[in-house]
Amino acid sequence: MILTCPECATSYFVDDSRIAAAGRTVKCSNCGARWTALPEGAEPPPGPAPAPTPSAEPAPAPAIDELVVDGPPPAVPAEPVRPRIAAPRREANGKVMVWAASAVAAVLLIGGAIVFRAQVVQLAPATQAAYAGLGLPVSSLAIEKVRADPAFQGGRPVLSVSGQIRNLRAEPSDAPPLRVSLLDRLGKPVAVKVARPINAAVPAKAIRHFAISIVDPPASVHDLEVAFEPAPGKPKGPVARAPASAPMAPAGPQPEDARPLAPGSPDALPAPR
Repeated sequence: MILTCPECATSYFVDDSRIAAAGRTVKCSNCGARWTALPEGAEPPPGPAPAPTPSAEPAPAPAIDELVVDGPPPAVPAEPVRPRIAAPRREANGKVMVWAASAVAAVLLIGGAIVFRAQVVQLAPATQAAYAGLGLPVSSLAIEKVRADPAFQGGRPVLSVSGQIRNLRAEPSDAPPLRVSLLDRLGKPVAVKVARPINAAVPAKAIRHFAISIVDPPASVHDLEVAFEPAPGKPKGPVARAPASAPMAPAGPQPEDARPLAPGSPDALPAPR
């Protein structure tokens, strides 16, 4: 059971068996007051209850039937913890960093949407009109898997350019001519060839392969660029790049020019009569 001192309101936990049915005198160890404690549910005896007598002087030793209760001192309310307010300068710096990070993320997102607009249109065809309204038209055809292989044809160096054209739409589309630009190490074009497809129609969601041979490419070729030849007044369409190197001259001895045999040679043909 719980006993509460009527003088200082200190509460104590006491075993029920230590309080008799008729009550028991209890002494508070905090203020020294005495009172009669009754079991829980018991009615107090008739007549006024004796007032608690705080001990101004040292209390006499408790009687045999007196119970001295002891427990923790009354709890002292803790002071409220006040939140720390950040310095204005630090708070301003934090806001600037957040705005800067948001601006960088927005720039990267917009740049990715522009660079990979063909893939975006492939996933969401409705965005093609939005790109066109911003002056960034997206072609329904994409150039993929471009490669350049040096070879020889009839003893002459040839650069064989191959790849594929993919139709991103669910309807047929005509492929424009392909423009192959050979670039040097600085990215400047050193040779250009425009090839027109034999069959320009690309079925819906289908692929057309192409192969273009460039005879006697310049020795300074480092990369090549394949793009659709834009119509007059139209912006440049999708572009695909691939590393390239011009084939060197064939190894081995070079052929010599034929010379007439010396007069009187045994291998010479007889002179006509």
